[in-house]
Amino acid sequence: MILKKSFLLLLLLTLTLVMRASSILINMDEDQKNHLKAYGIAYWSIKQQADVSWLLNYRGGSFLIKYNKLIEDECKTRGVSYQVIADGKVTAILNEISDPAVNMEMVKLEKAPKIAVYSPKSKLPWDDAVTMVLTYAEIPYDVVYDDEVLKDKLTGYDWLHLHHEDFTGQYGRFWSAFQNATWYKEDVRNQEATAKRNGFSKVSLMKLSVARKMTEFCAGGGFLFAMCSATDSFDIALSAAGVDICAAMFDGDAEDPNAQSRLDFNKTLAFKDFRLDPNPANYEFSDIDVTQTRSLNQQNDYFTLFEFSAKSDLVPTMLTQNHDRVIKGFMGQTTAFRKSLIKPNITVLGENKGAAEVRYLHGDIGKGQFTFYGGHDPEDYQHAVGDPPTDLNLHPNSPGYRLILNNVLFPAAKKKHQKT
Repeated sequence: MILKKSFLLLLLLTLTLVMRASSILINMDEDQKNHLKAYGIAYWSIKQQADVSWLLNYRGGSFLIKYNKLIEDECKTRGVSYQVIADGKVTAILNEISDPAVNMEMVKLEKAPKIAVYSPKSKLPWDDAVTMVLTYAEIPYDVVYDDEVLKDKLTGYDWLHLHHEDFTGQYGRFWSAFQNATWYKEDVRNQEATAKRNGFSKVSLMKLSVARKMTEFCAGGGFLFAMCSATDSFDIALSAAGVDICAAMFDGDAEDPNAQSRLDFNKTLAFKDFRLDPNPANYEFSDIDVTQTRSLNQQNDYFTLFEFSAKSDLVPTMLTQNHDRVIKGFMGQTTAFRKSLIKPNITVLGENKGAAEVRYLHGDIGKGQFTFYGGHDPEDYQHAVGDPPTDLNLHPNSPGYRLILNNVLFPAAKKKHQKT
């Protein structure tokens, strides 16, 4: 009888504590079992119109969500670590964050961004880190490509990711190694057919128009995120408007011999004063990328995230939330950006200072913002064409993938925290 009464008393006490509990704290420090799926919980909670806050620099950038049993159940289902905490604990956390002496801040996440991924409909022999992590985190997205962009379909979205892409019309400079591969020939046919269908005589002209539409999307208040070759080829295409930089094997006629001198760096987003690689057989577009000149290897390839003031530099603080500040490097067609070629108005978020390499940067254009992230796959050091996709079940706490998901959630922040 005494044991039964003790059990009932304990059960009543537990129920009372749960009823008094006001919030769910999803910690994002080293104690989190699945950082990547935690972002999915935050996104899903916003979609449910829950009260969600991002606690910048508090335990790795934790999420505080008004208690709801459905959200707690979702955390259990997805294997995300969490704590149910009462009002007093919430007040103590918020008081700690609001202290002017500490580098922390709270940001309300109000609107789940509608996400588009710019990606070809055909299956190409490589995978994309962003689509993989969105799928793993259970964050919904739509796939768009040239037809949709040219028909102004981007207006229905808040956030756009640029899949591994070549905006210069040179088919990724894969000609030398893969000109006889079936996938390469099909890609050329598909691209040429799309250009013709949309009234363009060359793929390069179509890609330039697509890049301009994306720039307009960003300048109008959209959020643009690019990785690997989509970063430098985007700026190269914009700078070469009206200039033929494609060799004959790509567009049927010779490139302009004066192309370099005719580039207009005023039209680019992030890079300046770069030099084109004139050899069409090279797997490189310009000297923006450092892949072919760097001396780093997998053992010493790291980059460091800068620490920003959470109370005055909210945007870069959001984009660099992590449980690690030193991130292991990874290669891509565009691995990292030569620091000397980055415009002075760009915010560098992460770099290897010793190698003068920038891996992660952010900038503004008009009412919108963009982020460029060098490399192909944060958990596959040297991903080759045809390699199998990364199994993110093996990397649920990946610091490199977290940087991608910071960008996904960042547009959800309350408008007063964003550029107007």
